[in-house]
Amino acid sequence: MRYKVSVSLAAVCLNVLAVSLDGTVLAVALPTLGNALHASASDLEWFQAGYLLLLAAGVIPAGLIGDRFGRKRLLLGSLAVFGAGSVLCALASTPWVFLAARLMMGLAGAGVTVMAMSALTVMFDDAERPRAVGLYEAANFLALPLGPILGGWMLERFWWGWVFLLNVPVVALGLLVGAALVPESRAEQRPDLDTVGAAASVAGLVALTYGLIEAGREGWTDPAAVALMAAGVLLLAAFGLWERRLAARGGHPMIDPALIRSASFTVPAALGGLAGLGMIGLLFSMPQYFEAVRGVGALGSGVRLLPVVGGLVLGALPAGALARRAGPRAAIALGFLLLGAGGALGLATRVSSSMAFVAAWMVLLCAGAGLTLTAATAAALSRLSPDRSGIGSAVVQAFQKTAGPLGTAVAGSMLAAAYRANLDLGGLAPDAAEQVRQSVYQGVALAERTGSAALADTVRTAFVAGVDASLLFSIGTAVAGIAIIFAFRLTPAPDRR
Repeated sequence: MRYKVSVSLAAVCLNVLAVSLDGTVLAVALPTLGNALHASASDLEWFQAGYLLLLAAGVIPAGLIGDRFGRKRLLLGSLAVFGAGSVLCALASTPWVFLAARLMMGLAGAGVTVMAMSALTVMFDDAERPRAVGLYEAANFLALPLGPILGGWMLERFWWGWVFLLNVPVVALGLLVGAALVPESRAEQRPDLDTVGAAASVAGLVALTYGLIEAGREGWTDPAAVALMAAGVLLLAAFGLWERRLAARGGHPMIDPALIRSASFTVPAALGGLAGLGMIGLLFSMPQYFEAVRGVGALGSGVRLLPVVGGLVLGALPAGALARRAGPRAAIALGFLLLGAGGALGLATRVSSSMAFVAAWMVLLCAGAGLTLTAATAAALSRLSPDRSGIGSAVVQAFQKTAGPLGTAVAGSMLAAAYRANLDLGGLAPDAAEQVRQSVYQGVALAERTGSAALADTVRTAFVAGVDASLLFSIGTAVAGIAIIFAFRLTPAPDRR
């Protein structure tokens, strides 16, 4: 029996890896897609943003559908749609067909990730679940450097469509193993098909996520970004009020208000998102550091990001054992301490720092993030009964899916502001100075064209100051996480009503 469960967990993790990979591999494929599909810059932006938007927006409806109609059924259906979308991406000949396939994959990916997490609640008891969550999170983490590395390698050697067709055998294996071994489950008291609540949650998450993406791209003062974020917050607040009203009238809301009011669920769910905030800036700043400051290529940059996944896995795998022995509160707090310590050590990074030193502090920071994220997710899931594992897992996923664009927007803004503030552009023509301020890549390119060693030095030094600013944000999230832990009591015992 345990063998079957282990094989089922391996299949779940493999399919989660496929969904996560598809979110990272596209970054290196965009230039190739632009030429192959004659896509505009706007098309390329939507190829990435559209997938992430529906991946975030689909989690709450996925939880509802799984609880009502069957979680295994939704998992297998989502896998089939994800595989079909992958084939359609590979065969697309126009930007619109490719975008439609990406949107289809994003929506299906939401179903896969939520139902995969829900399966952990059904298949594992409280003692085994933290280890299973660690493996689940490790599968997610592997996609961070593996996507760019694998995508870059394949694009250099094969037809670009194979980047997407690679998902097909993974999906096929997941369907076979899932159909045979993953148990079917659904809520005994089926939730109503709350169309108003579902529409509000989807619209709110789409508006908030897209607003955060725009804030990261255009800045926090961009009117469209501010309007989208405000609309998203208001819609999600309206969703919460609607759910409370349904519960007060004796209906069956999508999300039980008692679950949301329970700090033993919402606090660790939020802390998992906070851990993601603390490390996501690393994935934005360090590829630029390796490529623009240290002069390595995209593939070399991906290889140098391997300490990120190494640290995340190093923190995730022992999280369950640590939480059992010391309690979830201690495990989560230790993770934030390691995250903050890694960020503080990273502040000593300079243009000429050794790669071993950079790798060391990245491992430390990411080990803290992996430990916190895994322990917090396991603590949140321990408050769920199998009856409400679908929608509860969807709430946990909502925190984690919005953490990515939020962390990228905040850390990216801090990096850009510090970079511009530390540039010494005296004597440079206004047009050239503005070009340098746009990005470190343009600054380094101008320095190489003009043969100016002084300009290259100031650009690289200013960017390192920007990396320091983004690390201050990571340290701030660690401090905030520890403060929240002291403010709320987290207990390991399940709270199942």
